[in-house]
Amino acid sequence: MKLKINIPDTLNDITLAQYAEFDKINVEGNQDTVFLMQKTVEIFCRVNLDLTLQIKYKDLVDITQHIYSLLDSSPELTTLFKIDDIEYGFIPKLDDITLGEYIDLDNYLGRWEDMDKAMSVLFRPVTYRKGERYLIEDYDGSKYAGVMQYAPLGVVIGAMLFFWNLKNELLDHSLSFLKKEMGENLTTEQLKTLEVDGVGISQSLHSLQEILKDLKISQNSMQSNV
Repeated sequence: MKLKINIPDTLNDITLAQYAEFDKINVEGNQDTVFLMQKTVEIFCRVNLDLTLQIKYKDLVDITQHIYSLLDSSPELTTLFKIDDIEYGFIPKLDDITLGEYIDLDNYLGRWEDMDKAMSVLFRPVTYRKGERYLIEDYDGSKYAGVMQYAPLGVVIGAMLFFWNLKNELLDHSLSFLKKEMGENLTTEQLKTLEVDGVGISQSLHSLQEILKDLKISQNSMQSNV
């Protein structure tokens, strides 16, 4: 019997839900290389685990190596994408982000288990579009978190990388500017406030950086076992 396998060609052929399931595998603590390869094919190629036994070992290795190479990519920010024929758009103008959006995004973006909620802050259905210009629905909490489970992984990682770089730049520029402008006029209380705010932003950045690092570590650890 021939087994039909749908192998993802790009990172966008993988969903957020699939990677979330993959992320739950205790890679470093599991030394069963064959089982890890079976789980990789089961999750990303949507093949029942028992059916992976029918795949040639060489082919199993090739498929898993291909998937790991996809996970090792660093995609650019994607501003528009579709799920079930509904187009979702990235916040068109970040300067106009509301306090509620900022607070929720800051809370969700640093935790992989909340990435669907973070995506529902960043992307919402497009209500108007003309060429590359568009408008999206007003923010209404994590209304679209369930839908965002099916967001392409390339879109998710692209958004994560974009915000990690953006917040890193903002942190450096903001602290440098404030210290330069206020200089010797800084009171002890103001200096403490700057330090506390800086630590808070740095912790948020660290959480996001750890998620991106874990994604690389997960696939590299499994690849080294093959």
